[in-house]
Amino acid sequence: MFRHLLSRPLQRALVLLACLGLAGCAHPSDALAYYWQSVRGHLQIMQAAAPLDDWIAQDNTPAALRARLQLAQRARAFAVTELGLPDNDSYRRYADLQRPYAVWNVVAAPPFALQLHTWCFPVTGCIGYRGYFTEADAQAEAARLAAQGLEVEVYGVPAYSTLGYMNWMGGDPLLNTFIGWPEGEFVRLLFHELAHQVVYAPGDTLFNESFATAVDRLGSAQWLATQASEPARQAFAASEERRRSFRALTRATRARLSKIYEQKEALAHNHQALAAMKIEAMNAFRKDYAALRSTWQATPAQLAGYDRWVAKANNASFAAQAAYDEWVPAFEALFDQSGRRWQPFYDEVRKLAALPRQERADRLRALRPGPASAP
Repeated sequence: MFRHLLSRPLQRALVLLACLGLAGCAHPSDALAYYWQSVRGHLQIMQAAAPLDDWIAQDNTPAALRARLQLAQRARAFAVTELGLPDNDSYRRYADLQRPYAVWNVVAAPPFALQLHTWCFPVTGCIGYRGYFTEADAQAEAARLAAQGLEVEVYGVPAYSTLGYMNWMGGDPLLNTFIGWPEGEFVRLLFHELAHQVVYAPGDTLFNESFATAVDRLGSAQWLATQASEPARQAFAASEERRRSFRALTRATRARLSKIYEQKEALAHNHQALAAMKIEAMNAFRKDYAALRSTWQATPAQLAGYDRWVAKANNASFAAQAAYDEWVPAFEALFDQSGRRWQPFYDEVRKLAALPRQERADRLRALRPGPASAP
């Protein structure tokens, strides 16, 4: 009987872990090995996690970590009572993985398109990234895709969501990979990952990530206004201004690259001209970034992530970034239309998630302020 009780969750876990950015079933020859690394990697995280109260009570827990875990408990309660996010076992435990990231994602795109290569699975549909629990495995997959002529990027991911399907095993835990972030950034990530448990549209990365980003922006603003100290608010405001100006720059560069790639058919016999325009756009992007960077009042540590991104920027990284902010203005407008009340907002988002993908995109496009443009 016990085995039957576990069989369905375990079967679901195998599918979920092989799909939630941790999987790729497109290549049958390595599917089994991939399933194994996904399940093994997640189970290792789950086994390393312990309840927050246990960590807080331990005498050898560093004071800074104890204080952050206590803040996490307050933020977790705030997520439920003020933001209407799920009240379940997720983020009520903590694990120190002894590594800088939870997983490493691989993204890829053609040399003349801002369209992510996708992997398709049951449950989650087609997604534009594949995750690995070791960087070496991620780099090997990236090399395989690069050999096919795709532009690739490998980047570390501090957290991932199992969409609430793993709550029977204790839920997604807090991790050392982001526990030390500044308060505003920390609660923002927490709210983002919980939002994935509210609404998920299989196969629509733009929708899913933009929705979660809208929730984390709106939710973190609410937290900072009512719960955070003045220094925390000031630090977040400075960070947010850097993020806003950088995303404006990358958004403009994506638009420029898109216009160049629209000429692909007309220049089918002159790829050198197309490549030259692309190089010019990328050089302009890096020059504009250097000018923008010079205006920021920030520490080297605060600039390092931006510098790395710009140094490696290609079609894959631009396309992946678009997934996180393409529809955010539309969701924020929908939140306003919902009276800035969370449950009515979530209900409207669920209605959108139930629509066919093209109709869903059309509705979001109509909601988005300013000139309409296709993603």
